[in-house]
Amino acid sequence: MNRKISKLISLAAAGVLAAAQVSSVPLFTSVAADDATATKFPYTIEGEDMKGAELWEKIYQTEIPGFSGKGFFYLTAKPASFEVTVPEDGMYSITVHGAQILNQEGRQQAVTINGVKYTTQAAYSDEWKDYDFGMVRMNKGVNTVEFICEYGYMAIDTVTISKAVFPDLSKASGTTCDPDATPETKALMAYLKSVYGKNILSGQQEIYGGGHQVDTTIRFDAEKKKCVDQDGKEYKFDEADISTADDGSKFVWKCFDEEGQQYNYQTQNRNYTLNDYNYEVRYIKELTGEEPAIRGFDFGSYCPCYAWDDGVAGRMIDWAKNKNGICTASWHVNVPVTKADYTLGEPLDFGRTTYKPNTDFVTANCMVKGTMEYDYFQLCMKNLAAELKKLQDAGVPVIFRPFHEAEGNPSNTQDPIDGSGAWFWWSKEGAVVYNKLWTFLQDTLRDEYGLHNLIYEQNLYAWSDNSAKWYSGDDKVDIVGYDKYNCQYNRHDGKQAGTPNEDAEAGLFYTLNKFVNGNKMVSMPENDTVPSLNNMTVEHAYWLYFCPWYDSEQEHFLCGKEYQDPKTLTELYQSDFCITLSELPKDLYKGGNSEQPKTTTTTTKTTTTTTTTSTSTTTTTTTTATTTVTTVTSSSTAPTPADVKYGDANCDGEIDMSDAVLIMQALANPNKYGINGSDSKHITEKGEKNADVDITIKGVTTNDALRIQEYLLGKLTTLDPHEK
Repeated sequence: MNRKISKLISLAAAGVLAAAQVSSVPLFTSVAADDATATKFPYTIEGEDMKGAELWEKIYQTEIPGFSGKGFFYLTAKPASFEVTVPEDGMYSITVHGAQILNQEGRQQAVTINGVKYTTQAAYSDEWKDYDFGMVRMNKGVNTVEFICEYGYMAIDTVTISKAVFPDLSKASGTTCDPDATPETKALMAYLKSVYGKNILSGQQEIYGGGHQVDTTIRFDAEKKKCVDQDGKEYKFDEADISTADDGSKFVWKCFDEEGQQYNYQTQNRNYTLNDYNYEVRYIKELTGEEPAIRGFDFGSYCPCYAWDDGVAGRMIDWAKNKNGICTASWHVNVPVTKADYTLGEPLDFGRTTYKPNTDFVTANCMVKGTMEYDYFQLCMKNLAAELKKLQDAGVPVIFRPFHEAEGNPSNTQDPIDGSGAWFWWSKEGAVVYNKLWTFLQDTLRDEYGLHNLIYEQNLYAWSDNSAKWYSGDDKVDIVGYDKYNCQYNRHDGKQAGTPNEDAEAGLFYTLNKFVNGNKMVSMPENDTVPSLNNMTVEHAYWLYFCPWYDSEQEHFLCGKEYQDPKTLTELYQSDFCITLSELPKDLYKGGNSEQPKTTTTTTKTTTTTTTTSTSTTTTTTTTATTTVTTVTSSSTAPTPADVKYGDANCDGEIDMSDAVLIMQALANPNKYGINGSDSKHITEKGEKNADVDITIKGVTTNDALRIQEYLLGKLTTLDPHEK
């Protein structure tokens, strides 16, 4: 992911084929329509007959013979409009029979529907030709179609509005481009194909590297060679990992607890921190009652300049094998800003590396033996392959998205695919080099490293038809994806700037479908605001999956109210249209058709009253294996009292770490958190009944808190003390 602020500004400047709110025009309020008053489609109007249009017969001294009617409308300084009436909300196509003789390289044109803007890039033509403005949404009732003079200088002979014809999404392939793909990979690909065009898979990107840090009291005792916290608890580490600081003191880079949770050394404070990688997924669970089916990861920390193990392979294995989830991963691999600063195999300060195009690193040389770039990229692939091999050995397939967001912005030169609009080093030399690099990586991972657990996903944009030239081909790509970052710009969802942009981006969805001739599934592997359920279903924008980017100190793509409306996100997660983690097939990686979880047979999912999350001391006990269980089915040996929900100490209807924390608080400080405690969230009599889950000791003890944690880690299948 590029820095999003820069990207949003760039997208706003380019604005091609995306939509934008026109704030100067009031929002349209639809008027009811019936079949009798509805416009008959396809509907065609002469350009000169539009309201506000002037009649032209030639463009100054240039004649374009062959127009229909009396002449044409030349879009210059004045807009022109007309109205159509539709019986219900739906999608329509706009085609302009026109000409554009001002710019050889093409010129942006804009049309608004009820004040909401759509744009396209009109190629040069000194003859009349059809320009496709794509699919637009119209609302039930009267709709105003207006061609605005934002860039203009286009001759419009006729305009035709037609009911949208949606392509057959079942045409998309469910077979991997790697014929030797592992059975698990083929099974996952077949499952993705089975839901495409019918449902959308929920997803969420986790933070990568050292994000969401939580401080601990762990320190390294160099004399005793121990990692120990203030309570005397010891942590495991690899002695080969012992290093020496600038002041001569000894330390280890990372240590682990008994559950395998990794703690990383911070040179500044000389302590160890926990990276709370579960932050986003936990927020979604607390908000919606569900967890995402797909979790996004990244291999960026294995860059040769500063390679360090952030444990991503272990988290991916846990997500797929223990939680039955789907993994997707990008690869933010950096290169030296200045090649002369780097010695192959030696560390380089992070600030002197980049994934941006501002580097003298020659991308094409990655494929030329004897160059620094070739040797460096070989190390990049070696480090990457080592992590992917761990996953393959564990039977975990990955939706792999390397070299993402390749095109970036449109070219700013005469060459439409020269890479001059690129955001990253891998695409700065244009589409031809980019496609060669894609193939080179793919062939190396397959043939040299024997990796066949990858479903290859390629990012495309849709600035113009030239964007399709960045596609590497049906034989090298399994899924194509579009990264949606348009919350403040290029919106046509009808809402004002500063509010979440819930646009379904239907026009972009079907443009990408056209680029690949319908042969590949189309996804949204990154996004800010998640499209609303209504927009996606009305507009038939059936993205394979969505995946919001993680929260950072700068941007809160998931938790920020400017990016996500909690009600909209909850509605989508709890709808039958959206597939969540609990609804994935139990034999997902075996390719069978086993019984789906019970939630899929209901019309609505379980709701939860919790709408906020916070980083509390409970996060310090979070491990990479942590999961929150909402429903457990088991055989009872004794009846459970009707008024008891074992484990739910705080009586909020859910079983999570907050229950274990409340037990410990009540034991440590009964005056505040006991049954008669002064705190408003003290444990109650019912809570104590729920909390007593350890049958060996009557009454609430620390053993009860321990059993709840074991349950959340999947070590116990039930908290009912009467069940085995």
